[in-house]
Amino acid sequence: MNFLNDYFQIEANNSSVRTELIAGLTSFMAMCYLIFVVPSMLADAGMPREAATSATIWITILATLLMGLWAKFPVAVAPGLGITAFFAYYICGPAGYSWETGLGAVFISGVVFLLLTVTKIRRMIIDAIPMDLKYSIVVGIGAFIAFIGMKNCGMIVANPSTFVALGDLTAPNTLMAICGLFLTASLMCLRIRGAMIIGIAVISLAGLLTGMTPWPSGSPFSFDIAPPRALFMKMDLPGALAHGLFSIIFTLTMVDLFDNMGVLIGLAQKAGFMKPDGQIKNLDKALMTDSLATMGSAVVGATTATSYLECAAGVAAGGRTGLTALTIAGLFFLSLFFTPIIALVPSFATSPILILVGALMMQEVINIKFSEFSVAAPAFLTIISMPLTFNIATGFGFGFISFVALKLFTGRFREVNPFMFVIAVCFVINFTMRL
Repeated sequence: MNFLNDYFQIEANNSSVRTELIAGLTSFMAMCYLIFVVPSMLADAGMPREAATSATIWITILATLLMGLWAKFPVAVAPGLGITAFFAYYICGPAGYSWETGLGAVFISGVVFLLLTVTKIRRMIIDAIPMDLKYSIVVGIGAFIAFIGMKNCGMIVANPSTFVALGDLTAPNTLMAICGLFLTASLMCLRIRGAMIIGIAVISLAGLLTGMTPWPSGSPFSFDIAPPRALFMKMDLPGALAHGLFSIIFTLTMVDLFDNMGVLIGLAQKAGFMKPDGQIKNLDKALMTDSLATMGSAVVGATTATSYLECAAGVAAGGRTGLTALTIAGLFFLSLFFTPIIALVPSFATSPILILVGALMMQEVINIKFSEFSVAAPAFLTIISMPLTFNIATGFGFGFISFVALKLFTGRFREVNPFMFVIAVCFVINFTMRL
């Protein structure tokens, strides 16, 4: 206990070992749905689901350990939902690239992250983004995640006339997802800890009992806890470069960079780490951690790692030091022994979680000054374009370009930070390259 207190400065941060352990458990219960959701999206990209599950858990363990032991930050790091959606449903979807090439691009973007972090450029970019756009980034990502959840369970479907329409709500999978949505939301309203994991467990069990999901065969436990050989070091670096270093890597880096920033900004705001002037304490080591984690994530076979917003639950429970993160990592390690059970969780059990996570992130909309139209228009474009274009980076681009353009056209150029101008120009280049 004395060693833990000395190493993590627990008492100096007005906490205790017991409080940190409880906070770690709280954060784990709030975010462990990623064990089901992230591998499901990676499977849609063509990756073996069992291997994707193992890769997701392992990078979460390693990255969270680094965050706790080195950065001493009470936050877990794991593959982000937003960037995983971009990877699965754009890079390996309409863009037409293999998941091996996608992992190669993720690794290269991690190298770029590291360079931007070491040179302090990432921090300067975050500091340059106006608070209203920071809030709109969080809201837009929430809308995008919710859109994916509704799509995956059949609540909304493609329509040749209206592009998107209401799905068949009487379909068994959709009905089950709707039940899971109201069950989990009710548990959250009652402030029951682990509401999301309870909702997933109940709907998954209902799927088994109704025959919608096949019963497991063999042992429900797994004792092969090694990183997945099927994905380890399978990233295709030459392939990523061959498809165009400037175009592909530039685009993915832009998406990764601002997806990480968006989630980190949202986490800092929820956890109270953001100062009134927008500065985030202990940011440098946290940025370095997710940079290294992104490179490691590509190596083991997962997507860009980012700080998880749900860790605000642990902070609210009193977590203030790296011991909280250490606890989270330990709990994810234990989850490795139950991957056969995890692999049985159907998409209609995880879709409600995506929708509700979107709702949680949407709460930040109240902090946007919509009364000022030079703020309202860029914020609106950021939020609405993410789900409608099915592309997070597009939302960033529309928001940043419109913000800079409106300030310049109305003679308020002094309100534009030079970094904002550079970001807007980069997005213009990015959009032009897609033509």
